[in-house]
Amino acid sequence: MYSCKYPNLFSSIFIGNRLFKSRLFASPTGLQYTTSKNRPITEGIAYYERKAIGGAASVCIGDAMIDSDLALANGNHLLLDDPGVRPHLTKLSDAITRHGAVASMELSHGGNAARISYSGGNKIYGPVESDTAGNMGERIHAYEMPLEIMARTIRKFAGAAAFAKRCGFGMVTLHGGHGWLLHQFMSPTQNTRDDAYGGCFENRMRFPLEVIDAVRKAVGPGFPVEIRISGSECSEGGYGIDYGIEIAKALDGKVDLIHVSAGSHEDPRVFTVTHPSMFLEDGVNVGYAAEIKKHVLQSKVATVGALSDPALLEEIIASGKADVVELARGLICDPDLPVKARLGKDGEIVKCMRCFTCFSNLMTNGHVICALNPEISNETEIKFERSVPEKKTVLIAGGGIAGMQAALTAADRGHRVILCEKTDRLGGVLLCEEKVPFKKYLHEYLEHQARMIKRGDIKVYLETAVTPELVKRWEPDALIAALGARPLTLKIPGIEMPHVLYAEELYRRPEKAGKKLVILGGGLVGSELAIFMANRGHDVAIMEMSSKLNDGGNILQGQAIDIELKKLGVGLALSTRAVEINNSGVLAENADGRKLYEADTVVCAVGMKPLLQEAEALRFCAPEFCQIGDCITPKNIAEATRSAYFAATYLGRY
Repeated sequence: MYSCKYPNLFSSIFIGNRLFKSRLFASPTGLQYTTSKNRPITEGIAYYERKAIGGAASVCIGDAMIDSDLALANGNHLLLDDPGVRPHLTKLSDAITRHGAVASMELSHGGNAARISYSGGNKIYGPVESDTAGNMGERIHAYEMPLEIMARTIRKFAGAAAFAKRCGFGMVTLHGGHGWLLHQFMSPTQNTRDDAYGGCFENRMRFPLEVIDAVRKAVGPGFPVEIRISGSECSEGGYGIDYGIEIAKALDGKVDLIHVSAGSHEDPRVFTVTHPSMFLEDGVNVGYAAEIKKHVLQSKVATVGALSDPALLEEIIASGKADVVELARGLICDPDLPVKARLGKDGEIVKCMRCFTCFSNLMTNGHVICALNPEISNETEIKFERSVPEKKTVLIAGGGIAGMQAALTAADRGHRVILCEKTDRLGGVLLCEEKVPFKKYLHEYLEHQARMIKRGDIKVYLETAVTPELVKRWEPDALIAALGARPLTLKIPGIEMPHVLYAEELYRRPEKAGKKLVILGGGLVGSELAIFMANRGHDVAIMEMSSKLNDGGNILQGQAIDIELKKLGVGLALSTRAVEINNSGVLAENADGRKLYEADTVVCAVGMKPLLQEAEALRFCAPEFCQIGDCITPKNIAEATRSAYFAATYLGRY
């Protein structure tokens, strides 16, 4: 007989008068694919539907704006005062609800951060007159919101809530955290008005409560109303949990669910707290919700942030720290996390590494991708994928990130797969990071992929390098080269000295390092290695020829790294070139001349060189040939995963 491993997590819950099938919700994430009028298209709808298919009890569409003139803060916001969006929204809500999930709409207003509205020539408003910086550093001026604009905004919130309900959404979520308008009014650091809407706690809460009252009248009794708040602003001078508790007490009973997050976008350094980085512990913000729950008598309480382990989710619900757990990146990385946990298939869950590939790609390219899940942003294509007309024998050379994904995808498509790896383990170069605490989910992912390969109908040959002679023996129909890369070597005197190590070697054997380290190369590899070694008690400095560290295009991971480097006291020698390595350290030069940087150990982390020649030797060994991952150009996990997935997906068309 079936026995649920996580009975508390998968127990049902009433919020308002609506039944939710479990306590695991998909927290708000913004829309990416729209028409020129910001109306969702098929690709945007499929992104949210995928979470519902995977078993989330509720799926929330984030950052929908209530006022298309005054509220716009970022990019492709849904506009809830646009009557023409209704057929798109009914299609979206149906895509979610037909899988048994409750569709929720987040109602947002940028307030003094309504940068898009400002750039469109509109006056924007916050609780007080203020200046903030735009995305390009430009000055954004906001006026103090007068009473007539407050009345307009209240009407807009109420109208948006009623509209969402008419479009088939079963819950609305008011964004009252992270520095958005309602938060601005509640915050003593941002609201310094001296009228009836500022000056004391009761006055600061007046406008948000008027919004809530209007929303409640618009949607009617029993209809679920959620509000997201920041339990703490988590910044110097910002309010702490005690004030967050007072906010929650004022909201208690007036909303059905208090969703406790943290932070404010007023301080960009807090982004990696609101959206916890890999350097923070799992569930780092749960404590805020747990404290608030002690003081809330009527409303339910939700928690969010750095959550992807079902055992932790179960403990949060079972211990009463929260009534609901909300996941954003956890369900981007693995939308099937709920159903896998429900079925007891924990070993198949791919847990989010919190690497910020998703957010950073959104900022730079306008849409979300995931380092570990190639399906994200390709949901529609994959949903309607055709079966393979011809099953082939596929040989994959290399058992790293790309090779393992290619093997799994090809096998899933019905091909006969042979996977060869020249070492004695699957996992590739990233196995070197298995001792790094903040990379634990990367290591779990490598183990997961190896485990899924073992379960599948895939022939694996370890300690087997693929050569033309070997290919000739097997005569595959297709060959995928996923051979990887080797470390680049600096051509400077002393590079061969015994106290010079390469990053991979030091990751594997950190005990080989002396007390004082100089790391040559300020890319992600060198920077993360510096954090790892500094946490082990070493005195670390990074030497980089550029004027800043290289985040490899992952802007937010770079931001998280900067925070950790400062916290750990890691030295930076930027715009500095290593000239020579000697027994005392590294002789380097910059604009000020030459200087010796003392070091017991020098670490080379200046990049990787693709194994192009090795791949070329295999190019004409099989009718179909594909080169993927680092053996083309060393990039990152996301590129390796995606290139492997799509290379294997489209095999067998001819």
